[in-house]
Amino acid sequence: MKYVIRARLEVDGMVDKPDIIGAVFGQTEGLFGPEFDLRELQDKGRIGRISVDIKHHNGKTVGEILLPSNLDKAETALVAAMLEFVDKVGPFNARIKVTDIVDLRVEKVKKITERAKELLRQWFKEKGVDVKEILYDIESAVKVGEVIHYGPERLVAGPDVEKSDTLIIVEGRADVINLLRYGYRNAIAIEGAKGKIPSSVIDLSKRKKKVIAFLDGDHAGDLILKELLRVAKVDYVARAPTGREVEELTGKEIMKALKNAIPVKELLAQEKAEKVEKRKEQAVSVPETGVTPQVEYVETLRIPTSVISDIQELRGTLEALLYDSSWKKIGKIPVRDVVDYLLTKGDGVYAIVMDGIITQRVVDAAAVKGVKALIGARVATITKKPTGIVMLSFDDLTQ
Repeated sequence: MKYVIRARLEVDGMVDKPDIIGAVFGQTEGLFGPEFDLRELQDKGRIGRISVDIKHHNGKTVGEILLPSNLDKAETALVAAMLEFVDKVGPFNARIKVTDIVDLRVEKVKKITERAKELLRQWFKEKGVDVKEILYDIESAVKVGEVIHYGPERLVAGPDVEKSDTLIIVEGRADVINLLRYGYRNAIAIEGAKGKIPSSVIDLSKRKKKVIAFLDGDHAGDLILKELLRVAKVDYVARAPTGREVEELTGKEIMKALKNAIPVKELLAQEKAEKVEKRKEQAVSVPETGVTPQVEYVETLRIPTSVISDIQELRGTLEALLYDSSWKKIGKIPVRDVVDYLLTKGDGVYAIVMDGIITQRVVDAAAVKGVKALIGARVATITKKPTGIVMLSFDDLTQ
């Protein structure tokens, strides 16, 4: 309502509220046609419920009438004037006098202004920013207690994973906690599933409007993504930067990764186009002898067929095999330790087969130690490629 009409009431007798309201409706009816009939205006929501506050004193009834109005100013003034011409309540003489017409919008503006002043005074009283206190508040807000366990598998998830329209699927518990730290409460972890996605995640994904797979930027993330796309409903794919994990990303990095999430259809189209382009390049580079590039690499490096078998066994383990110049295995280490191993103990290593991404750091360390072959699950973009090192992906040797 825009306005409230306030009127003082005096009746020369003992009456009740229904008597007064009935008199107001009855004695104003038809004065200015049906468009100003109070019952009609009330039915249409143009005026509100009439409120009457009365008390009895010395055989008389006195009180106040409040009549809310959603009419314009002129129409509200007309209704207020009509109210003053009610001169009877039952058999008793009555007098109604309008004391005020309150503009509720003005009153609201006054209250907002006063509240703004109060907030500003409180603001000025507050102490300066304490970075340590802010960090403490952030850490305190993201308690492990906010994490829930979802489904029969008791998967780690954010508290809004069930009610949010969007679902973010991540790999592990630490990923969920890191997303919680920056306000993302709708993530669920598949708990590092190897080859099998929990049924709770599959069922939940099918009930969500939007599902984002947010995975680490390593080979394990590639494997999990393939399985997710096979069994669950996934609409978008977001990845941590190459070689990094979701659990270590900052708030800005998380926001950027999710903002740049690729629709699944577009991702599959890209992969298909890359495969077609790769086949074209291989077809162009086949020598007249008809030997494919992969076979040529095998013959040049004298890669034994046993290495192909090693690759199959290595998939999904995130480990690396070290070979000497006779292609004899001389060690097995985690992929994350390859660079440190090469720089400290890498003498005599001729080739490395690793279930991970061949990055610039790996290439630089291999060049220092004279490694001749690097074979990995994937080859990243190498900006500085040393001579004398052959770099191949698993697909180059197993297609």
